[in-house]
Amino acid sequence: MSDEPAVLTERRERVLLITLNRPEAMNAINGALSAGLVAAVEELDGDAGLTAGVLTGTGRGFCAGMDLKAFARGEDIGPMMRFVRNGAQKPLIGAIEGFALAGGLELALSCDLLVAAEGAKLGIPEAGVGLFAAGGGLLRLPSRVGFGKAMEMAITADPITAEEGHEYGLIARVAPKGEAVDVAMALAERVAKNAPLAVAASKQLIRATQGVSEDEFWKVQEPLQATVFTSSDAKEGPKAFAEKRPPEWTGS
Repeated sequence: MSDEPAVLTERRERVLLITLNRPEAMNAINGALSAGLVAAVEELDGDAGLTAGVLTGTGRGFCAGMDLKAFARGEDIGPMMRFVRNGAQKPLIGAIEGFALAGGLELALSCDLLVAAEGAKLGIPEAGVGLFAAGGGLLRLPSRVGFGKAMEMAITADPITAEEGHEYGLIARVAPKGEAVDVAMALAERVAKNAPLAVAASKQLIRATQGVSEDEFWKVQEPLQATVFTSSDAKEGPKAFAEKRPPEWTGS
């Protein structure tokens, strides 16, 4: 058993790189990984100096899903399930090498954008072993790949490749093998050039208003608009534009 933490974090200016670190278990979800990921996301959301995060995994792949041995031992993965339900407040970009399968794909679907290396396998194979994807995959896949493809993935248990995922809109960028983190970091750094409160509010509105009516959308937007449009960053942005200089965001 490795003495290293199950989740590693590395701050790169305004981006937090979060790495699942159980390569010997294909980054399968156990109690330590569950708690470590939630702590890392709390660090991302709680630090005004961070605008976005990148989530990846060490070793052969992103994540193989639930660690069934840990589950049998009764290890607590409740924190992970809460994260899968609620996600991060700030934008989180998944960087997938090798595979994201079962709960691993459902974890990836909790991210806002996905970058995957060429040939990476993405799937929810649970029906092949007598289960179904109970971590949000059946909720989120239809909006990412369309009803038909989501249904096919769910009931055949067959994975798709990163290239197919890009065609369906699941994958934002396809990276050369071994470069998913680099491509995801470049995307996160582009996000981090923008005002943190505005970025977070934009993410929250898109996430929270899928399938709602226009009246419901405006109700959700109203408190976010009140916060963002009266912020220091809302004053700094136009001022920096007028002075032809890069803005200095404070996240407040």
